[in-house]
Amino acid sequence: MVRRIVRSGPSSIALAAFAALAVSVSAAPPVPSAGEEVIRDVLSLGIRAPSPASPRGPEAEGPFARLIIRDVHVIDGTGAPPRGPVEITVERDRIVAIKDIGGTRSLAGRGAEQTSGARVIDGKGGYVLPGFVDVHEHIGTPTHVYGGSLTQVDYVLKLLLAHGITTVRDTGTLLGLGWTVQLGEASRRGEVTAPRVLAYPVFPEPIPTPRLAREWVRAVHGKGASGVKFLGAAPEVFAAAIDELGKLGMGSAYHHSQLYVTRQNAVDSAALGLRSIEHWYGLPEAMFTDRTVQAYPPGYNYNDEQDRFAQAGRLWSQAAGPGTPLWESTIKKLVASKVTLNPTFVVYEASRDLSRAQRLEWHDQYTMPYMMRSWAPNPRAHGSFFFDWSTGDEAAWRDNYARWMRFVRDFKNAGGKVGIGADSGFMYNTYGFGYIREFEMMQEAGFHPLEVVRAATLHGAQLLGMDADIGTIAIGKKADLVLVAENPLRNFKVLYGTGHAYLDRTSGKMSVTTGITHTIKDGIVFDAKVLLQQVREMVSAEKQKR
Repeated sequence: MVRRIVRSGPSSIALAAFAALAVSVSAAPPVPSAGEEVIRDVLSLGIRAPSPASPRGPEAEGPFARLIIRDVHVIDGTGAPPRGPVEITVERDRIVAIKDIGGTRSLAGRGAEQTSGARVIDGKGGYVLPGFVDVHEHIGTPTHVYGGSLTQVDYVLKLLLAHGITTVRDTGTLLGLGWTVQLGEASRRGEVTAPRVLAYPVFPEPIPTPRLAREWVRAVHGKGASGVKFLGAAPEVFAAAIDELGKLGMGSAYHHSQLYVTRQNAVDSAALGLRSIEHWYGLPEAMFTDRTVQAYPPGYNYNDEQDRFAQAGRLWSQAAGPGTPLWESTIKKLVASKVTLNPTFVVYEASRDLSRAQRLEWHDQYTMPYMMRSWAPNPRAHGSFFFDWSTGDEAAWRDNYARWMRFVRDFKNAGGKVGIGADSGFMYNTYGFGYIREFEMMQEAGFHPLEVVRAATLHGAQLLGMDADIGTIAIGKKADLVLVAENPLRNFKVLYGTGHAYLDRTSGKMSVTTGITHTIKDGIVFDAKVLLQQVREMVSAEKQKR
């Protein structure tokens, strides 16, 4: 028996324009990942297969026998305040020394480290942070409805690196599980210009039995998957899958689809061992007091995305409010379960201010024209639902954000961990830029800038089970570092590839900050400015071609 399903969601593998997900549920285990099924459907239309990432070019150098980063202030990712100036010594891919070279903590003075034979980067009094961890990303999405192509892989990877992202969890493996695993291996070997990549294929919703769920999990584990992303499953099937993932030491993420959330909300899933809750679906539903089902209006159609997202923006107001006993007990249960929240605030921001999202300053030079076309209203395309978006819809979404952000802040203050992911490629959300915008929105939610950095580094690394190697700046850890000319804690806008415009009061002229100068992954030094120039050239070439 073969069943064909169409689903949609900002992190869904089923883009309503083309994703017909076919999964066999016969006696044999359903081995293919959902991402592979999607890419198979795309290729059947004559679209070229995704290209491999390009070999490293002039944007990268190293790793070095010895690399010294001088005169920087450290923001180490633990939540500790900055300190500096320091000198960091790296050998190959590991940090071997961190030396205070100024201030009250040092008597050594500047230039104490011998630099003969070493590659030296002068930080010029700037800042260094741990490499950023993007816990919810899509390396590529099929866009053939909008011009016969797949998202250009090099474009995505270079934008991510240019914005300090050294580790990516690909939630969905939309270009195929095998392709994504191979990209991760090439990155691990240092052969390509890319962050390290962890593959999380989507669990096929039609799997009917716990036994087949366990077999599918074992099959994708054997193919190199690091974890699994869920959109929906029967409760007993999910329980078996999550148990098998735990036995294999694999991760898990769940976007609680509204088609399944009445059977299992986010608190239910967390109690069974789920590692991360994506977006916010399933949280309000756990706090209903006067209903058990979302207040859908007559005529509502989940597959009409204006219906779906207009009503999603009215969901938090239907749940128990901040400070109520149910609100507090829900947070307490989630913290006790050790689940991580990954809000992806940025991907829905167009819903509360569409005009702003459509005219972001980086669209001209850094957003591919086929992406802009894909976001225009289109009833057949996922995430392109602004057919008749109203003032009332935006007002509802602003209220939705206020309650959602309050919940995430209260969860954090109660001891819960929050990760940062951008879910880029949808709804005017450009790769790299969207990730930094998530920093700003976390600060809007009430996070101290140091808490935002910790969410982007240590908490992301802990969620992925990689905190022994990455997530903080410490001796013995991987040399995953982000060098920034200005203080990002004062203004996260300096991290954008476009920089931050400000008035130089001395000269009376407008200036632009330098921003990220280098991203270092596994000791390999990537020049952020060269990466951005390469991206601008790709976008310009695509515009000319069109």
